[in-house]
Amino acid sequence: MKKFLPFFVLLVAVFSASAQDKKAKDLLDEVTAKVKSYDNIVIDFKYSLSNNRENINQESKGNVILKGNLYVLNLMGTTKLFDGKKIYTINPEDEEITISKFDEKDANAITPSKMLTFFNSGYKYYWDIEQNIKGRKIQYIKLVPIGKDQRKEILLGIDVQTKNIYNLIETGKNGTRTTLTVNSFKTNQPLSKNQFTFVESKYPNYYINKLD
Repeated sequence: MKKFLPFFVLLVAVFSASAQDKKAKDLLDEVTAKVKSYDNIVIDFKYSLSNNRENINQESKGNVILKGNLYVLNLMGTTKLFDGKKIYTINPEDEEITISKFDEKDANAITPSKMLTFFNSGYKYYWDIEQNIKGRKIQYIKLVPIGKDQRKEILLGIDVQTKNIYNLIETGKNGTRTTLTVNSFKTNQPLSKNQFTFVESKYPNYYINKLD
């Protein structure tokens, strides 16, 4: 419910909110610039999903290697590899590989830059709380999706000193809470020349499903 405020108080509130939003944007811009400065990024992370209403509580560890528009993501026993043209989803449990084309025009297509800088469009952002986590100052930015979205809000935790993302807490409108916490963030690592190359001979017994 909206509250009526005298003009002066409303003016002060608007000015204060504007200043906070600028601080949030400035910090997000620093994060974006930092990400773009690296040749490659290697991240180990913890992923958790919970919904008390549905009695769901899942946890998993994963890792991702990013370089330009290339990536290798390992999560929940599945590997997803993008070589710049095609996306390979490798599922060892089912011995199945799905190959799909990457559509640059698809606004929902996942790319490394979007993984770490997704917040640059489609959100309103607000300066939130600062927490001291294991001696590190983590500043949170609240992201609220613009338009129709199943997500209610996202809290993005940023290490004040390094300007790297520490964690991401996403709350859905259905009560689902998803948290991704970075355990290790390494940059400019020596990578194999074939790091982002799919080698079919490594999977002789796998069923390959090619999607056009």
